[in-house]
Amino acid sequence: MGATIRVEGLRKSYGGRSVLDGVDLEVQAGTIFGYIGPNGAGKTTTVKILTGLLGDFEGEVRVGGLDPREQPVELKETIGYVPENAVLYEALTVAELLLFVGRLHGLDDAVIRARADEFLDVFELKSRLPTRVSTLSKGMRQKLLLTSAVLHAPQVVFLDEPLSGLDVNAAILVKNFLRALADSGRTVFYCSHVMDVVERVCDRIAILDGGKLVAEGTFDELSAARGGGSLERIFAELTGEGEDVELAERLVRALDGDGV
Repeated sequence: MGATIRVEGLRKSYGGRSVLDGVDLEVQAGTIFGYIGPNGAGKTTTVKILTGLLGDFEGEVRVGGLDPREQPVELKETIGYVPENAVLYEALTVAELLLFVGRLHGLDDAVIRARADEFLDVFELKSRLPTRVSTLSKGMRQKLLLTSAVLHAPQVVFLDEPLSGLDVNAAILVKNFLRALADSGRTVFYCSHVMDVVERVCDRIAILDGGKLVAEGTFDELSAARGGGSLERIFAELTGEGEDVELAERLVRALDGDGV
């Protein structure tokens, strides 16, 4: 279907400290693309650039053919975004929040209500329409956040830990929904620290470390290149996190010692 996201020579620094150092990416339409890395690797900065929230960077970026620096408003009309730590309007009811979000995207009220009813029915939240957001549980908020992010039928969806707070059944539903989005020709850019989920749901995976891409490919390609193993093991080897077992044992020894 062609590339929906193109990134060439992406660089970003904060106060002289390099956060992204020459990242090149190409994400095809109709795929779930996993983007993973340790804390501080540059994942969040990348997503902020791709979603038009951060315009001060070097390199060339296109999302759906749009330049985030030159066309940030147009870009936001075509994408959906679920951040890891979202802030919702607590005083609004669920119905009011979705109506507000839909109107921001220029949707007719009838379309907003029809889509919202369908999503909330599937997510078992329809009875919560008159409920204030402040009263919702974490899992309910996550379902509401996902609904608001895709209400305008975006062609590209950016997700940062989208399964956070969901119970097992809801998580399975969301993973199937993401697969259906990709199968419909949309692009899903998926950030997470949950390696086994990334391994199972993503068509391609990029591993970022210290602002640089250290690997990219399908899971089978990454596994073959590293002599087999899970994505968690591959990630640990490539990002220098392989001493975790020894460190964990060190913590236990500290508990068993007398501190002298």
